[in-house]
Amino acid sequence: MNRKLGAILTIIGAAMLILSVVTYKKKEKVVDFGPLQVSADKRQSLDWMLYPGGILFIGGIILLATSRRQD
Repeated sequence: MNRKLGAILTIIGAAMLILSVVTYKKKEKVVDFGPLQVSADKRQSLDWMLYPGGILFIGGIILLATSRRQD
């Protein structure tokens, strides 16, 4: 169980460190006047601090290193 949890935490932590800023597009209506509709693409970004990713990565590595192998 600890090995699986450690692997999952390591992968999530590494992904958070690599993808520290995620950018995505969102369609937004600018004008809605009867049959006339104008929309625009607006870029938004989701960024988080690097600390949670580093903590998850190191915690996953520690769980992987300390878990016993069950054969």
